[in-house]
Amino acid sequence: MHSTLTATKWRISSIDILRGLVMIIMALDHVRDFFHISAMTEDPTNPATTTPILFFTRWITHYCAPVFVFLSGTSAFLSGQKKTKKELSAFLLKRGLFLIVLEIVVINFLIVFDPLYRFIGLQVIWAIGVSMVLLSLLIYLPIRVLFIIGIAMVVGHNMLDGFNYRNMEDIPLWYAFLHQQLFTTYGEGRFFAVLYPLIPWPGIMLLGYCMGTWFVKEFDPVKRKRLLLGWGSAAVIAFFFLRWLNVYGDLVPWTTQKDTTTTILSFFNVTKYPPSLLYCCMTLGPALLALIWLEKVKGKWSEIVMVYGRVPMFYYILHFFLIHMLCVVAFFATGRPLSDAASGNFAFRPNDFGFSLPVVYVVWIGVIAILYPICKWYNHYKSTHSQWWLAYL
Repeated sequence: MHSTLTATKWRISSIDILRGLVMIIMALDHVRDFFHISAMTEDPTNPATTTPILFFTRWITHYCAPVFVFLSGTSAFLSGQKKTKKELSAFLLKRGLFLIVLEIVVINFLIVFDPLYRFIGLQVIWAIGVSMVLLSLLIYLPIRVLFIIGIAMVVGHNMLDGFNYRNMEDIPLWYAFLHQQLFTTYGEGRFFAVLYPLIPWPGIMLLGYCMGTWFVKEFDPVKRKRLLLGWGSAAVIAFFFLRWLNVYGDLVPWTTQKDTTTTILSFFNVTKYPPSLLYCCMTLGPALLALIWLEKVKGKWSEIVMVYGRVPMFYYILHFFLIHMLCVVAFFATGRPLSDAASGNFAFRPNDFGFSLPVVYVVWIGVIAILYPICKWYNHYKSTHSQWWLAYL
């Protein structure tokens, strides 16, 4: 009995470690947005203008959103082991609606620092919220049916690429919600953006929910590792094979560039908005393989990383607030006048403001270090208290 309980705890810890890793990496991209000199004026993944290190700085963070959404589905399944289907459905519905409101009211403010909400963007928390609402309705279906729906959304949604609108002004709101980014106005001087079109995010969450069946204590750990290895390897192989064919699976084909290095960058520069099939294969495949290794990981570093993974939403909110506040400090420390505070996309972040990439990495490490004791305290508080709101944050 003792070994079974230990194995169960360790399997769940591997999920927390992986989630913690992607949360840490995610902060790098957001620090880059606020602190890198070219973040507001250049695309870091454009092979024609980027550098390998800048490309990698952006590319490595591609793993964050899909892995987080996927593991959210896994966590939903595991939490459902202690609930009836009706209780789990009700919880997912309420938490999904909560996340949608959180995105609009809190996250938008922390990113832009505008109490008048002259910019509202629907990003990853919105996509997670809607996916949870849909999951709350679908969990009554058999796991095999949920898997088929998830696979169909992830593999087949690029068929919609041919229906995308050439001009953003022509995109209907309903289609933007589903499959194509939209930037528009909703009043004089007010802007609205669908930054994370919905499809295939619910499919990714459904697949993560299905994977939860591999992590219950009754499941054979040898079989679980074999499944993780098989599906993870298949996704990685599918990425390289389909990307090489250059026919299906991504909105933007790769092209031969001026040299080998930039051609390689073009090959790996897959579409995130919405996440293409190849994007999902490139990120979720290695994530499944990582879960095999993380089951055997021991050491202080894994315990530290696990702290971030156990309080992801709390961390997510705090890290945006901290990064933006540090940007405000840097804004005034560099002698910028207050009149420049509203000249960029974010308050106190003019488009011509910023620093070199090494500074971005230093700030990123500082953000992670500052948040650790706060997240550790909250993780302890959450594990020793039972207030209803703790399940939502």
